[in-house]
Amino acid sequence: MIKIDINKKLHGSNADMQLKVDLEIKENEFVALSGESGSGKTTLLRVLAGLEEAEGTIQVGSQIWQDSKSSLAPQKREIGFVFQDYALFDNMSVGQNLLFVNKDQNLCDHLLSITGMSELKKRSPNTLSGGQKQRVSLCRAMMKRPKLLLMDEPLSALDPYMRSKLQREILTLHKEFGTTTIMVSHDPSEIYRLSSRVIVLNQGQIINDGSAKDILLKTTGSAKFSFKGELLEIVKVDVIYIAIISIAQQLVEVVITADQAKSLSVGSIVNVSTKAFSPTITL
Repeated sequence: MIKIDINKKLHGSNADMQLKVDLEIKENEFVALSGESGSGKTTLLRVLAGLEEAEGTIQVGSQIWQDSKSSLAPQKREIGFVFQDYALFDNMSVGQNLLFVNKDQNLCDHLLSITGMSELKKRSPNTLSGGQKQRVSLCRAMMKRPKLLLMDEPLSALDPYMRSKLQREILTLHKEFGTTTIMVSHDPSEIYRLSSRVIVLNQGQIINDGSAKDILLKTTGSAKFSFKGELLEIVKVDVIYIAIISIAQQLVEVVITADQAKSLSVGSIVNVSTKAFSPTITL
């Protein structure tokens, strides 16, 4: 069990806010941290890792990582941290990057095998693709057999195919090593595939906490489908108005009324929903 009760003042782009988190995370849970940019997700990870200071307590099992009297150094916390920018040593080979953390050759070989990187273990990181580098970063984080694995949008820069592949590998490692995992992500499909629990932050506060299905599959009223998107443009065609909306990585056109055309503003985040809809799925 991980018990977190911390406070930290944050200087946001618009105004100061208070990161206030009081929660318990069960052993072996896979928690996704979601919420708008600047809501405190990355700061929470860094506080857990001991890379930033905060007031309050952090207890992992029977061990106190932080309280009012002391704070355990980052290297003494049993964590693995996967950053967005890989943070690999280019002057070391792939295998040497892993063994720098822990001189366990068997574990190193096992992790590289799981992630399909065995044949590249003698290569330098600067010769690898982004997906390959992130695999090395993930393997290196697991070399400590961490109690807590922290990941800050680890797959955000990868293409959809590689994201899906690495998601499977992350889940495999999480289950095999029995690690408690906390991952920051903005990708609903990623959150749904990987997490057993979703915590949503807004302005430093927890505003939602539940399963991915309960958090992500919410519609308003009797709507069957509901998606959030950015309103890019309103176009008048003859006597009708069409809203062009960006949803995920696609653009959709939605017919709107004249009153809606007057009240909606380009750049706004809107909900697109339907009450009577028969979806067709094609490959």
